[in-house]
Amino acid sequence: MIDLITQVQAALGRSGKGSSDFDLNPDVKLPENRKLRPAGVLIPIDVTGAEPRVILTKRSSALKHHPGQIAFPGGKVDEADADPIAAALREANEEIGLPQAAARTLGTLPEHETVTSFQVTPVVALVEQPFQLCPEPGEVDEVFSVPLTHVIERQNFAIQGRRWRGQRRYYYTVPFGPYYIWGASARMLYSLAERM
Repeated sequence: MIDLITQVQAALGRSGKGSSDFDLNPDVKLPENRKLRPAGVLIPIDVTGAEPRVILTKRSSALKHHPGQIAFPGGKVDEADADPIAAALREANEEIGLPQAAARTLGTLPEHETVTSFQVTPVVALVEQPFQLCPEPGEVDEVFSVPLTHVIERQNFAIQGRRWRGQRRYYYTVPFGPYYIWGASARMLYSLAERM
C-alpha cells in the first residue's frame, strides 16, 4: 500500500494540461470570454482498510443539477474559503461528515472545466483515520467507495456517448459494480490514471 500511495504522490507531481467535459468533443466551440466559477472537489483515498479505496457519493435524485449522478464531495469556492483546497475539505465535511483533520492533502490534479461553467480543482487526500460517514440529507443519497486500483487502471475506462442539447456528446466512464461513474468524475479519475 505504501508503494501505491508513493506512486499517487509522484503522479500528482507530474505536469500536464487541464481537462474538460469537452475533451472528447472537439467540434464544441467554447466562447473565449466565458466566465468560469472556481470550485474544488475532494478525491478522498481511504487507507484505513485492507486496500486503498476512493470515496464517492451518489447525489440526491431530488437535486436540480446532476440528480442521481456519481460525484466527489465538493462544490464552489465560497468567500470564506482560502482556495479550492479549503472548499473541497469544507464540502467533504458537510456532504459526507469527513473531519478535515482526518484528511491529509497530497496535492491537486490540473483543473477541470465542466459543462456547468465551473473550473474545478481536484484535490487528492488520504483518509488516515476511520470516521463516521454522515451523508448530507437532501444532497447525498449514498456514500460508497471503489478500490483505488480500479480507477487508476486505464483499461477500466471506456468512452460512451449520448444526445445532449441536440448533439451527440462523448464522455469517459469507469463503471464499478452497480455504480455508473461517468462525466466529470470519470474524467478527473482518468487524469489521475494517465499520470500513474
